[in-house]
Amino acid sequence: MSNAPELILRNGRIATLDTHKPFAQAVAIAGGRFVAVGDDAEVMRLKTDATKVVDLQGRTAVPGLNDSHLHLIRGGLNYNMELRWDGVPSLADALRMLKEQARRTPPPQWVRVVGGWNEFQFAERRLPTLAEINAAAPETPVFILHLYDSALLNAAALRACGYTKDTPNPPGGEIQRGKNGEPTGLLIARPNASILYSTLAKGPKLPPEFQENSTRHFMREMNRLGITSAIDAGGGFQNYPEDYQVVDALHKKGEMTVRIAYNLFTQRPKHEFDDFSKWVAMTKPGAGDDLYRVNGAGEMLVFSAADFEDFLEPRPDLPDTLEDELHKVVKLLAEHRWPFRIHATYNESITRFLDVFERVDREVPFDGLRWFFDHAETIDERNLERVKALQGGIAVQHRMAYQGEYFIDRYGAEAVAHSPPFKKMLAMGVPVGAGTDATRVASYNPWVALYWLTAGKTVGGATLYPEANRLDRTEALRRYTHGSAWFSGEEDSKGLVAPGYLADLAVLSDDYFSVPEEQIKGIESVLTILGGRPVYARDEFRDLDPPVLPVMPDWSPVKFYGGYYSAAASSAVVQRACCSPSPSRLHAWLHKLGGAFDGPRGFGLGCDCFAF
Repeated sequence: MSNAPELILRNGRIATLDTHKPFAQAVAIAGGRFVAVGDDAEVMRLKTDATKVVDLQGRTAVPGLNDSHLHLIRGGLNYNMELRWDGVPSLADALRMLKEQARRTPPPQWVRVVGGWNEFQFAERRLPTLAEINAAAPETPVFILHLYDSALLNAAALRACGYTKDTPNPPGGEIQRGKNGEPTGLLIARPNASILYSTLAKGPKLPPEFQENSTRHFMREMNRLGITSAIDAGGGFQNYPEDYQVVDALHKKGEMTVRIAYNLFTQRPKHEFDDFSKWVAMTKPGAGDDLYRVNGAGEMLVFSAADFEDFLEPRPDLPDTLEDELHKVVKLLAEHRWPFRIHATYNESITRFLDVFERVDREVPFDGLRWFFDHAETIDERNLERVKALQGGIAVQHRMAYQGEYFIDRYGAEAVAHSPPFKKMLAMGVPVGAGTDATRVASYNPWVALYWLTAGKTVGGATLYPEANRLDRTEALRRYTHGSAWFSGEEDSKGLVAPGYLADLAVLSDDYFSVPEEQIKGIESVLTILGGRPVYARDEFRDLDPPVLPVMPDWSPVKFYGGYYSAAASSAVVQRACCSPSPSRLHAWLHKLGGAFDGPRGFGLGCDCFAF
């Protein structure tokens, strides 16, 4: 029989997200797609002598997760060089890891801690001091990114970058200096992250062979967490087509384990129209296949429209050139039927962007062209109505799980309660997808994002949203699967466990639907299936795990610590109790110290236990 299944998964609790059949016991897979979904008896009737059968032993399974906004391509090129603090429970552990990694990292390489964490996740509830970083790594350059507001460099990194007393502040950033005029090691993004991007780019890169290995390990890390798809949002210093050669090569060799739909991100201020004019002549949306394809333009369309979010700083005022520059690019994209996405944090910026989109729509009707905002934390109801009228969508990310405390300090608890307004978006029928915006601001762990959507809390435990703006677990999961598929035009083939859909599925370490909400963050996959083939397996399914690659280079932090912190691997860590600092208290302390630091950044402060 032509539909004879190659693989049957049985005896599971499979959340299909298909409203006609929400749960199933078994699925049959043939040709990379689900061909039957039902109870054990009806699916097992399809078994042939050639069918492999896997007993899920009652475990919960869900459609493969799909991150609608992930910087996977750039992240893969660098993953093996990065020391991840994502999920590390204490600063003491983080500094120990830093010290150990500095000892094994050979010159001229750096130790890079590039996002995915914040101080509120630590038991100590504080950031490292510059003195602690220099003590941990006196000779090896260290670059530590804190969200997208600042970075800490040790003395060796300052030397490697050539930052001295005479180095001027670059556009878009500040090199903080001591009383003697020498750089302290703190770089501040003011008013945007250019200084952080450009400084990180000064570090050595891995050679192409190691970049391939790094990308494969990063994809495996995604698979470990149940991710089978991502929409790559481009990124700073991610040039097309040069920086896509590694993933192109992996695709040609059949070594991709995450499906990627990628957007093209302009890199040249004032030359954005030239970039997109070149790209619309080079390729087209949908070019590729189910594993690797072009998705469209963005998230950067023009630099004048970059409303960079940093809740430690006031909202940026975008230049008067925005409308004309954005109109020119969006009209070009509409004429060529290129879907597009655009980074948008603040409602004030969104209003101006929508003015442009409505003008273009009158000139070149969108007529169902896929487009969407990324982030949209402060969008209001009127602008949601305008998005709906233009048939746009909104991809939300859990940046607020990492920046929520700072948002509350600046804008208040009332404002944060609907930042972003998930329930209103869904009630109005606006397409909503979920993701992370990893790897530099927030962590790539989808279960932290699902915790944020359902519990409404930050990684530090601060409550952001009332129940009226939280999603139930099924709806949150839908946003991370079938909801995200809309943003790459694949909602008819991806995100459900249903006949005809791509056979992507994750079998979970715990039952997502019933565990206490704090345990959602710790869920992993024990068996990840991509197109009907296992790409990651452990525990009782370990025999299905593909051969694991060695890590290259041999000093890579991934070899010693992996990626996202595993509580099971560090159960002996003693949690340290400390009171919780607030940004405003940190600001008050800094003021008492003489205002040497401008803003409530909290670097080097210790915890909030100190008496003033």
